[in-house]
Amino acid sequence: QVQLVESGGGLVQTGGSLRLSCRASGRTFSSYAMAWFRQAPGKEREFVAVINRSGDSTAYADSVRGRFTISRDNAKNTLYLQMNSLKPEDTAVYYCAASPAATMDPDLYDYWGQGTQVTVSS
Repeated sequence: QVQLVESGGGLVQTGGSLRLSCRASGRTFSSYAMAWFRQAPGKEREFVAVINRSGDSTAYADSVRGRFTISRDNAKNTLYLQMNSLKPEDTAVYYCAASPAATMDPDLYDYWGQGTQVTVSS
């Protein structure tokens, strides 16, 4: 079992920045690829970014590439998402998730956090 707890969400103006954190406990954090997904009201959950187990390979959704950066600190069992140049369309609940393999498919993630709300005002 892996327990995931997100933090760092909040209300920010357009163009602002936030850094989300996802603290893991339980089984070895470094054994899992990690990802961020988000879900806006009335929409399906969508992929945001993924990082492999060692942290040396990442991938992003087209909508966030160049603005968001995913990273991890295996010594601290923590995943991060640095979000810059935020837009109103980034408003959503953001979830971190753990999987044995780095993938964009949410169905292949075994463990999920409870989510943290990000709201970007125009």
